[in-house]
Formats: sequence, structure tokens, C-alpha cells
Amino acid sequence: MPTTSSGLRAAALAASVAVLLATVGCSGNDDQAEDTDKAEDLTSQQLDWQKCPAPSAAEGGGTPPSPLPDGVAWECSFMDVPLDYDKPDGKTIELALIRARARNADKRIGSLIFNFGGPGGSGVSTLPPAAADYGTLHTRYDLVSFDPRGVGRSAGVECEDDKQLDVFFAQDATPDDAAEERTLTDSLKSFADACETNSGNELPYVGTTNAARDMDLMRQVLGDDKLYYFGISYGTELGGVYAHLYPKNVGRAVFDAVVNPTQTSEQGSLGQAKGFQLALTNFAKDCVDRGDECLLPGSTPQEIQNEIIALLTKLDAAPIPGIGDRDLTQSQATSGIAQALYSKEYWEVLEQGLDEADGGNGALLLALSDAMNGRNQNGQYSNLQAANAAINCVDSKERYTMAQAKARLPEFSRVSPVFGPWLAWGLTSCTEWPVPGVWTHPDVSAPGAAPILVVGTTGDPATPYAGAKAMVAALGKGVGIELTYRGEGHGAYNGGNKCVQQAVNKYLLEGKAPAAGTVCQ
Repeated sequence: MPTTSSGLRAAALAASVAVLLATVGCSGNDDQAEDTDKAEDLTSQQLDWQKCPAPSAAEGGGTPPSPLPDGVAWECSFMDVPLDYDKPDGKTIELALIRARARNADKRIGSLIFNFGGPGGSGVSTLPPAAADYGTLHTRYDLVSFDPRGVGRSAGVECEDDKQLDVFFAQDATPDDAAEERTLTDSLKSFADACETNSGNELPYVGTTNAARDMDLMRQVLGDDKLYYFGISYGTELGGVYAHLYPKNVGRAVFDAVVNPTQTSEQGSLGQAKGFQLALTNFAKDCVDRGDECLLPGSTPQEIQNEIIALLTKLDAAPIPGIGDRDLTQSQATSGIAQALYSKEYWEVLEQGLDEADGGNGALLLALSDAMNGRNQNGQYSNLQAANAAINCVDSKERYTMAQAKARLPEFSRVSPVFGPWLAWGLTSCTEWPVPGVWTHPDVSAPGAAPILVVGTTGDPATPYAGAKAMVAALGKGVGIELTYRGEGHGAYNGGNKCVQQAVNKYLLEGKAPAAGTVCQ
């Protein structure tokens, strides 16, 4: 089922302990002394940094991370955090961390903590392959990331097994009749029941607020007076919640590919429908502009889109061969198309995949769908989508019925004939969830926080450009500084735009932010 990033990822000790105790709501008694001791124990813990192992299956698998191009090796460790911050003297869980020490130790600023989004993405497995993009920042920062609670090796949420997930992601996610609606409802309930059976003790505590508290504990354990942070996609929401909870602990922070913090789940999904539709239109226009080089039939962007809709309609009636004994279904084709639209670099792959699917070969689109769902070539799933559901559903208190989702279909379909129905039915993803949510949308107001650089991309499909302006407004006067990138893709800094990279680097390294409203092209 589709999920929004709202739907791929970190600040002085006494002050943070005071905030922690304030959230617990303790009174002046012996219990308060015990809680204080526990909090101080956690802030003073010494991390045991070791050579990094290969990512676990829950983190996506693979091989141990290679040293950075500058020769610095990766180190991994675990940090203890309270399972329940309302019971800081209670059970703890371990968070998996990874770091590469700053190349220039004499000019080191601190630890730059990354969250790459999701929610549900493993920072431990994502940072090493992405680190080449952060070479300039690595001169003065330790590059640090982590698996947030519920993700990867940080008490990772477990739901259905690999074979069950193959069926779950292949199912018809856009039902056409009452029987298909019942099948979808039953499937969502089975998935939620499996999550409760396997991870029920952790599910109430994997939300964004607790992840933000974890980041402030991480800041202290790493020895930083302030939090230096780089959040991408959902990582911008996590960063915003952190800034709201700990405005005085914010150091230099960058939000890229910005989640709109003012939207409900429905508004966010509708915004994504518009965003993916815009990206699809731009993809089709690019194909048309290349003339005979374009593999897809159609002389206008609309004609190419019509061919895509026709392909999805055929797949709804009859899947085509995919990889091995797995077929490509309509749902998988839709998610595969969406995955390729996250970056302009994948437009050529998408074009080839659509051309091959039109000829009866669904392998490439199925591979793209597998990437979105966290499935590797060996048939193993990371816990990306399990964690995504768990975090989204304990954050959002909205629960949509099938009837309510169906009522939204006309508007969603009008906005995007390709992605609208998929995202409208996706509103039911949390309906059967066993744990209630806490908010309609997060509070990110952060009066008194240091400036936060907020980067929006005009052609972003997953976190539409309007989210950046909304984040700046929600952070409050004098906090958010908007930087616009006129381009395509989900995230500007990693897209390689020199103007964006120079502005971000200058802020994080020198503390000099660009003028509000700066535009890069």
C-alpha cells in the first residue's frame, strides 16, 4: 500500500535533562531522584565504536561499508534510549549508529546527524553509499546517522514474512468492487495483526516525538552542545519536531525535500498525487522533446500518459511476467513508476521499463517496485515498509474507512489519473492499526531556535514544493530560511546542483545562510 513520507532520515546536558524530566511530569519526591539518575546515566554512556558489519537484513543487507574516498573508515555502535520516555527508569532499547570522523580534526565543528527519510529508512545503511556527496562537509564534521527506533537494528518492527509480503505488495491496491474491497481490508488487518504479534511491545513508542527525543540524547552522548542536522524528506518533519521540543539546542540545520507540516494525511496524499503527476508530465514532455529517440508511443505528453493508463488497465485485468515466477501487477507497476520519478536520473530506466512492459516483459518495472518496497534480489525484505507503517500510524490519529477513501476517489483521480486512485485507497493504510495515533499534523513551531535552512525543489514529486514555504511559516518568524531549487527530483543537495550545495555548505561550515528567497537553477 502506498504511504506518504509525512510519506528515505539529530544539541547542554543540564538543560536537556530538565526538558526530559518536564516531559515525564515528575514531582519532587524519591521517584524524581531515581529518574534523574537514570537520565544522567544515559547521557553519560560511553559508546563502543567498532568496525561496521554488513547491514542486517532489516537494514537491506549488503556488504560492510567501504572507507570513504578520503580513506576514513566507518565505525558503528549502539546507544541506549528509554523505550518509554514517560518511564525513563524503565526498559531501554538500543539504537544503531554509524559515523565517519571528521577529516580535519583540528577544525572539527561537531557531529552532523543525518536522517534520510521514509519514515523507515535505515541511516546506517544509507549514509555510506551517499557519503561521497558530503565530502566537503566531512572536512569539519563527523558524518553520523542512525536507525531510528523501530527501524533496522534499532528494535526494528517486524510484521509479515517475505512470502507474505510478496503477496501483500502484489495485491490489488485499487479495488473495483465490493469483493476486492473486502480482500484489501482483510489484507490490511492481517498485516497489522502480524505487526502487533511480532512487535506489539514496541509499537506505541516508535513515533516521531520519541525519535526527536532520541536525537537530543544522541547529541549529548556524542558530546555536542548543539544539534547539527541534515534532514531529508521525512527527516525534515523529524527535524521540525526536534526544533519544537528543543529550540535552544538547535545549532545549524538543513531541511531538504520538505514535508508540509500543516497538512492532514488526506491533504498530504493529495499533494503527493499532484507532485507525482507533475513529475510524470515532465518525464513525458522530456520524452516527446527527444523525438524519435523516445521509446514510448505518443506525440504529446498526454498521449504518453494515456498509454501508461492503458498499460495499468491491462495489468489490472491480467498481470504479465516479471522476475522469475513473479508477475507484474497493476499495483507493482504503479509503485515502480513512482519510484523512478524520485530522480531524473531514473527517467531513462522508466522509459525502458514502460516500453518493455508494453511488450509483455514486466521485469524492470517490478525491480523498481521492489526497490520502493525494500525487497532485495534474494527475496528478502528490509523492514522499511513495516517501520513506515508503524511510525506513520502511531503519529497520525486519522483513520479512514473504505467508504471515506472511495468518496475521495473522484478528486484524487482528477488530480492524477495514474497515481490518484492508488493514493486515495492508501488513506486506509492505518485503519486496522492496533495503536492509536497522536496528532493530525505535527507541531514544528520553534520560537528562539537558530536559523534553519529549508530547501524546496519545484519538481519534487514526493514532497511537493509548497511544503517548503509551509515549513518556513510553521517554524516561526526568524527561524526558517527558504532556498528554492528550480529543478526535478526528490531532494536538491544530492541532485548535484552546485548553487544549492554551495549555499548549504557555506551555512553548515561557516554559519552564513543565504538570503531568504534565494533561487538556484
